[in-house]
Amino acid sequence: MEKKERPLILVTNDDGITAKGIHSLTLAMSTIGDVIVVAPDKPQSGMGHAVTIHHPIRVTPAEVPYAQKAWACSGTPVDCVKMALYNLLDRKPDIVVSGINHGSNSSINVIYSGTMSAAVEGAVEGIPSVGFSLLDYDLDADFSASQKVAIEIVQKVLSDSHFPEHVCLNVNIPKGPSVAGIKFCRQAHGMWVEQFNERIDPYQKKYYWMTGEFVVKDKGEDTDDFALKNNYVSVVPVQFDLTAYHALTHIQQWEM
Repeated sequence: MEKKERPLILVTNDDGITAKGIHSLTLAMSTIGDVIVVAPDKPQSGMGHAVTIHHPIRVTPAEVPYAQKAWACSGTPVDCVKMALYNLLDRKPDIVVSGINHGSNSSINVIYSGTMSAAVEGAVEGIPSVGFSLLDYDLDADFSASQKVAIEIVQKVLSDSHFPEHVCLNVNIPKGPSVAGIKFCRQAHGMWVEQFNERIDPYQKKYYWMTGEFVVKDKGEDTDDFALKNNYVSVVPVQFDLTAYHALTHIQQWEM
């Protein structure tokens, strides 16, 4: 009987290659397939879908436990995926997995997140992709529950021969040793209300430090925000087609 080839899993993140979250994810994914890690050499949170175009990108071999091969990349999370697909891998991965992010990427945070943008880039390339985030910003957070969730969801994606093309999953996991279950949700309508604290540097020049409050006015019980507040893992399917089809139908009625 011919031995079945193990899935090839590309792992990346936005917290950097030394973060506990990506090491936890690499360990979890190694139970499923052969893991290759290409991740930023420093934290790249909040980079969204940025790519590096004005500076060279450097890639250095690295050591990540349970990864067959690993590279640290000087670029963004999206750069990492592009470098892996076009320069470093011998074949196309069966899945792109990003995270586990230190902190939430629910609601509108998905568009700012480097973790999720790496997963979206995988979807752009037609590869099933998942971004994982834990609602805990502690650098030494407990990822044990997240690892179990990651294994379960990645196995489901890999076994689904009809997984929608050009779609990735945004998975957020409540803080704590256990979860109530998994809910498939829509993205909650939320936004950041920013503030810019004005400060003075030693040279008496002004600078600003952005702070803010995340506000969700969406009261729906089918949202990721509601699921997370009730200790459920939220799973939201995400696409990169940003066309507002309802608005397209409306403006097509304009007389031009």
